[in-house]
Amino acid sequence: LSTGPRQNNSIFYEIRTYEVKPSKMKEFLEMVNKYLHIRVAHSELVGFWYSELGAMNKVFHIWKYDNFAHRAAVRQALANDKDWQGKFIAVVLPMIEKQHNEVAYLVPWCQLGKPPKEGGMYEWVTFQMKPGGPALWGEAFQAAINAHINTGYTRLIGVFHTEYGLLNTVHVLWWNENPDQRAAGRHSAHEDARVVAAVRDSVRFLESQQNTLLIPLQCSPLK
Repeated sequence: LSTGPRQNNSIFYEIRTYEVKPSKMKEFLEMVNKYLHIRVAHSELVGFWYSELGAMNKVFHIWKYDNFAHRAAVRQALANDKDWQGKFIAVVLPMIEKQHNEVAYLVPWCQLGKPPKEGGMYEWVTFQMKPGGPALWGEAFQAAINAHINTGYTRLIGVFHTEYGLLNTVHVLWWNENPDQRAAGRHSAHEDARVVAAVRDSVRFLESQQNTLLIPLQCSPLK
């Protein structure tokens, strides 16, 4: 089905999720922090995180591309980059159990944000919506997101809607100062009649939801 409206440009984001062998997680993260600058020289990294709660031994990273030709050129350059292939890829591939990637666009009503300061924690929330795309559930979903923003307890970083991968998937990236501040804010939000009404309206279109607490790596632009 058509994914519906999106940003009025060709920019998209590749969301990559790796499942790392539990015994190799520490070593994998050390390798990323040490060598990711080689990869970043080829294209823009939005953020790189590892999971703390909601999923174990996973890393999430988001890359920005101008268009698909840009991505193809970057992938070709990476394949020919001897430092990247030799120092990083050859070493970390045996540490990875699974890889998954998606292509997603920012929804039209969202611009990529930044946290007010470094530190804190990120929350990656994946919504699987009913088929039909934003034409069906977009307004109700936007209202639910705005209701949470208006409580003031959390900061929206981005809302991504898949184009390749499992369709009708929406990923929402939030920032909070710490998990306790987030827990207190959500408790208050769930007692806010405006939030309750907005969520009740949007949940009609929801198939499933998964929340993951993420910690940014030292090399991540979003910290």
